[in-house]
Order: sequence, then C-alpha cells, then structure tokens
Amino acid sequence: MKNLFKRVAAVSLAAAMTLGFAGCNTNGEESSNAGNSGSEGTGGTLVIGGIGPITGGAAQYGVAVKNGAQLAVDEINAAGGVNGITLKLEFGDDEHDAEKSINAYNDLKDKGMKLLIGTVTSAPCEAVSKEAAKDNMFLLTPSGSSVDCITAGDNCFRMCFTDPMQGSIAANYIADNMSAKKIGIIYDSSDSYSTGIVTGFEEVAKTKGLEIVEKQAFTADAKTDFSVQIQKIADSGAEMLFLPFYYTEAALVLQQAQGKLNIPVFGGDGLDGIIDVLGDKVDIADGVYVMSPYAASSPEAKSAAFTKAYQEKFPNDPLNQFAADAYDCVYAVKAAMEKAEVKDASISASELCDKLKTAMTQIELDGVTGKTKWAASGEPEKAPKVLKVVVKDGKGEYEVLS
Repeated sequence: MKNLFKRVAAVSLAAAMTLGFAGCNTNGEESSNAGNSGSEGTGGTLVIGGIGPITGGAAQYGVAVKNGAQLAVDEINAAGGVNGITLKLEFGDDEHDAEKSINAYNDLKDKGMKLLIGTVTSAPCEAVSKEAAKDNMFLLTPSGSSVDCITAGDNCFRMCFTDPMQGSIAANYIADNMSAKKIGIIYDSSDSYSTGIVTGFEEVAKTKGLEIVEKQAFTADAKTDFSVQIQKIADSGAEMLFLPFYYTEAALVLQQAQGKLNIPVFGGDGLDGIIDVLGDKVDIADGVYVMSPYAASSPEAKSAAFTKAYQEKFPNDPLNQFAADAYDCVYAVKAAMEKAEVKDASISASELCDKLKTAMTQIELDGVTGKTKWAASGEPEKAPKVLKVVVKDGKGEYEVLS
C-alpha cells in the first residue's frame, strides 16, 4: 500500500488546508521554536496528551494516531503555534488495556498534560473518560467509538462515528446499494465496539428489508479459530458476511473462509488496516467493503496532501483513518483554542477545558476526514464514507464509494 511520494512543499500543504493548516516539518523532529511575536498573552508550551496502543496487537492503530497527531503539532508549531502558544505532544502506550490506559493517563498528568487526544480504542477510552470527567480534563478521542466513550461528562468529545451509527450506516448502504438481502454476522461478543456496531446494524436491517440469517459470536478468549462460525454462515445461505470487529481477527476469518465462503464481506472501521496485515495474502481482501472517513488513495485535495506529508515523515509506519482522525483532532483543538482566545499555556487544565468544550460547539473543521461540527453531547456531525478494497498486482488500495 505504501507508495513513494515527492517532498511536499509547506506552501502547498497550507493551501490545501482551510483551518490554517501549515506545511509539515519534514525533518522528523518536533518544532520547538514556534514564534510568539505579535500575539497577546504569554505564550509558552502547552502539553497535549495522547494515549493508545503503540505495542501489542492493536499497535497499528496507536502508532498511526501518535504519528498523525505529531504531524499536526509540528505543522502548527512551524506556522507560529496557536495564538503564540507552542504545542508539545506526550504519548502514552496502553497496549489496548483499560488499566494500563489509566496508568498512562496519570503519568501524562504528571508530565503537565492540559488536554487529551485519546484514547485510541474503545474499552480504554471508556475507562479514561471517567477519570478525565472527574478532573474536568478536555478529551477528544480520534477513534474511541463506543457510545460510553464520551458519556462520562461534558468534557468529552469524539472525531469518529459511534459504533451503533457505524452499524446503521452499514445496513443502510447495503440495503440501498447492494443486491444482498440475506446477511450473516460474525462478531466479538466480549467487545463493546463489536456489539455496539451489531446493535445499530440490526435496528436498521429490520426496517430496510435485510434478513439476518445467521449470527455467530466469538470472544477474546477464542479468537483464532473461526471454522465453526464460518461453516454456520456457509450453511445459512447468507449472501453477504458482516464483520464488525478489528482487522487482526478479520484477516484470520478471510484466510479461514477460503474455499468455504464466496460472498461479499462488509466491515466497520476496524477493518481499516487489513491490507497491511495480510501482506502477500492481500488478494483475499479484494472486494472487501470498509467504512472509513479517509483513504490514502483518495485524490481529494486535503486527503492527498495529508497522505503525502505523512508518508514523507513516517514512510515505514501504518497510514490509515486513525492517523487522519488524530491529525484532524489536533487541528480541531487549534480551532477551538483560537475561538476561545486561549493565549497563555499556563492556564489550568480545568479552565482550559471549560473554554474548549464551549468553543467546540461553535467551530466547523474542514479537515482530512471531511467537514465536522460538534454537538454539546460531544458527538460529531459528518458525512459517512464507504470504501472498497481493490487489489492490483499484489497491492491493495481503497476505492472511495461514498
């Protein structure tokens, strides 16, 4: 999936972004000399915290979020910061574990964190959001999509869709655009992300003429052998397989379904990244449908500019919607800080939170993942996208369908 790109000029990237997106710092180092001249207030350095899995089975998500956020921070600092304030990203590894995520949160507070971009995955986000609500710490998760990720307090916002919303989008898209009416589902009953998507899917399916002919579950303790679930789907007469979980397990399902199932596969945003994890077996993902607000192969101006900048700075790291969501998160914070006229990095985290949670409902971000507004509930208002994996000459790309 990785392509070679020419170095992107800073002025080109700035032209592509509509919320003051500046050119990226291509030397791979954090810009620390952002100017404070000409701005009121005392400036200073404001620490943005980030939490996600940068090791372990979900590392592809966390590394992408860390990189996407860092790219935005470096661009903003290179362009003079936010109202004269320099941004600094501190990122903690939670290994997709709720307890470790709370430990990372407390460690980041010790490092002076004033707001949090995170966490990356849903279960850790649910745990950390409760702590952030107690502290009145502003939280903007790029990808924590379970409903309870942002229900702990009015300090919590998200960039991505909720799990039930993903499910409803999927059901509507299948009903309106595909001939398949009989749906088989394999899902992780031990994971709130997976069960949330299934809930949203089922609610819409029954109103749109879709019949769920087989529904098979697995748990975190048994997620390597899917032979029983696949056979049940095959015997059901399903015309499409819905996989609402993460790419690691989905890759196993696709491999184990070879020769047993020959029906289209549709997944949530957790399948973003399946191209990379399959490696030389990527052919088996050809035609898989994925919901994602970003595709590296998209020719759309903002998306293409971000893709070039990211691959120039992190040529060997995963590039997916999680990176794009994190990048947009930092720019949303920038826009909210500007709206709230935050000019002094010494502001307390709680006071900053009070300013940002009001400002977030007053801004609109025209970002890489589309135009986004936020309700007071913290939920985003944005248009969904459906992508299709297309494999050519052993390489996979995403075709944007909506």
